[in-house]
Amino acid sequence: MTALLVEAVWLNDIELCSLDELAEFSGLSHAELAELVAIGAIEPDHSAAPDYVFRAQTIVLARTARRLRDDFELDTHGLAVVLNLLQKIHGLEARLAAMDAKLPHTNWP
Repeated sequence: MTALLVEAVWLNDIELCSLDELAEFSGLSHAELAELVAIGAIEPDHSAAPDYVFRAQTIVLARTARRLRDDFELDTHGLAVVLNLLQKIHGLEARLAAMDAKLPHTNWP
């Protein structure tokens, strides 16, 4: 029988992570993360210390960036464009779901 080792990270809005932790959990290098921050694709938490500190939810975005980089061989600027488009899509989907929730729904037999 083979044992499966799984590492889980609990993400919430309160927790913060450092640049080192973000690099470790996402698989992106420090240089790639710094460039994505400079471009504006990943935003650090501005209420924290002067060093790069991120909300734990940023790990999901950084992991997505790493998968996109690996799957489509994107450079950092290409990643920034795709991440921006994905965020817009998620925002539009949320607005559509909110509008749909306001519509009356009837159950037809």
